Amino acid sequence: MQIAVLTFDGFNELDSFVAAAILNRVRSQGWAAHITCPTEEATSLNGVTVRRQRPLSFAAEADAVILGSGSKTREIAADADLLAQLRLDPTRQLIGAQCSGTLLLAKLGLIGTLPACTDLTTKPWVIEAGVEVLDAPFVAHGNVATAGGCLASQYLAAWMLARGGSLAAAREAIHYVAPVGEKEATVARVLDVVTPFLGAASNAESRLVGA
Repeated sequence: MQIAVLTFDGFNELDSFVAAAILNRVRSQGWAAHITCPTEEATSLNGVTVRRQRPLSFAAEADAVILGSGSKTREIAADADLLAQLRLDPTRQLIGAQCSGTLLLAKLGLIGTLPACTDLTTKPWVIEAGVEVLDAPFVAHGNVATAGGCLASQYLAAWMLARGGSLAAAREAIHYVAPVGEKEATVARVLDVVTPFLGAASNAESRLVGA
């Protein structure tokens, strides 16, 4: 699984880096999450500058895509030329958006009339785009998932690992990054959130792995 973590100027470090780090915990199984940007470098909302690992065009060929949030998302959502470069296909890709990344999904027409999750700041903009916003950290409809709140990146990563790999892989990755003394509780909470959106087979697997 090759994953594009879309990262634009003004990006939120928690959205891009936490999800990428969790997904890269299964690199030995062929997974790789890449910071993907339209420019050679992107500077976060806190002034951290990173070099991209993949160009924006990589999003069209990746197996999965995560759209993080940032302070300039409304500008990006209004940039028709930039949005036209995001050729995402939920019939063959897993697509996840976090916080204001949900606004980009709405503008790309990948949410439609389905309810979605986002952060409190972005909520009125997503509603304005015609999307119902849930008071929840995570929701998925088929191959498209949305999450609300910076630390909800763990749910997006776990969902993507479970959908593209297995619940065992998701459990192992979350267990590794969870706080010491809270590992089992964290794994249980994360899997409780994402498992309802994985289907009957995955629900059965969750019982087998003790989630």
